[in-house]
Amino acid sequence: MLVNVYPASDVRGCVMSNHVWGLLSHPAQEFRQIRQENESVSHIYTHHVLLMAAIPVICSFIGTTQFGWDFGGDRVFKVLPMTALAIAVVFYGLMLAAVGFVGMVIRWMAREYENCPSLNRCIVFAGYVGTPMFLSSIVSIYPMVWLCMLAVIVGVCYSGYLLYRGIPNFLGITEDQGFIFSGSTFAIGVLVLELLLGITVIMWGYGSHIF
Repeated sequence: MLVNVYPASDVRGCVMSNHVWGLLSHPAQEFRQIRQENESVSHIYTHHVLLMAAIPVICSFIGTTQFGWDFGGDRVFKVLPMTALAIAVVFYGLMLAAVGFVGMVIRWMAREYENCPSLNRCIVFAGYVGTPMFLSSIVSIYPMVWLCMLAVIVGVCYSGYLLYRGIPNFLGITEDQGFIFSGSTFAIGVLVLELLLGITVIMWGYGSHIF
């Protein structure tokens, strides 16, 4: 009888891919599983964040070069492929950095709690919390302004929900304490998102003059 033996890294990779559905359908249970896995920063980036962050980059590249931004009526704004590629690279790097920054914010805010997690765990947590925002950006493949804004709002709201559900178990605190903590963290996360959106608008709007 032949037995297929898979390396541990392959098995863990499959587990990581299953977290996406779990976070959307039963986040509290999924965060408990994530906590037990004790994942490293390098692993979550290679198995989750790098893939998730590629969704808005690829979709935006296709949307802006093939269809163009639709501002309503007959006004459509397209970006040249080489310009779009340069913008996409910068945008990708900013999103990867944003995940690490939000993780550092969570670590800083949790420093006074008894079960203060390590920076490694905080970045892992931030990477999973941002999943809905990454997924919602798939609509940018056909970049209609109102549709993209609606998708961003939905993604941000669900990421806030993941933050609220995951923080109590993550820090070992009550739900009331978690509500206050997640509210503060969510506010900072929204500011980071607004900064990213502002930079993105500038790059996509004036990219031909910058690159």
